[in-house]
Amino acid sequence: MKLVLLERVENLGVIGDVVTVRPGFARNFLLPQGKALRATEANMARFEVERELLEKRNAERAAEAAESGKTIDGESFVMIRQAGESGQLYGSVTSRDIAETVSESGTKVVRSQVALNAPIKTLGLHELKIKLHADVSVTVTINIARSEDEAERQAAGEDVIAAQADEDRAIAEAQAAELFEASEEGQELAAQRDGEEEAATGAEESEETEA
Repeated sequence: MKLVLLERVENLGVIGDVVTVRPGFARNFLLPQGKALRATEANMARFEVERELLEKRNAERAAEAAESGKTIDGESFVMIRQAGESGQLYGSVTSRDIAETVSESGTKVVRSQVALNAPIKTLGLHELKIKLHADVSVTVTINIARSEDEAERQAAGEDVIAAQADEDRAIAEAQAAELFEASEEGQELAAQRDGEEEAATGAEESEETEA
């Protein structure tokens, strides 16, 4: 399907370009969001008449997006989620979840602006881009943790999953050492008891011999 772009679309073209796209992409994204028009003679004529106004409006929107983006660019947002010991989430974090969390800062973000190829399924710091406008992108960090304390540790640079694994390993080694020591003490006590029994038996046999 041939369309004329009303604004820049990443990996497709800039305002005024006539492009050929798949019908589904046109009907589901470009046309309903007002990013393009069907490249008919009537629409092309309309575009040329309105081109200056469209370019001015696009520049204004880009400036507004750049201004609002200053409040979240480089910021970190904490999201508390349940997860297993390996760091695997019980569920996932989607672009909708991220948009809602970032929007709580006061800068409105919708799910289509979150550049997320696949839902996030692990704990940790996840850096991603928010596309506030075709010409304006900002970078944010999503800090996914099981608690506020864990989020603070992650923000400070600690690998909480590795730290947990080290702690679990240390506990297991300590328990093994305690069991080993207990086993050694048991063997020593058993050996001592056996020795005492042998000594007592020997004494009894000696007394019987003398008798």
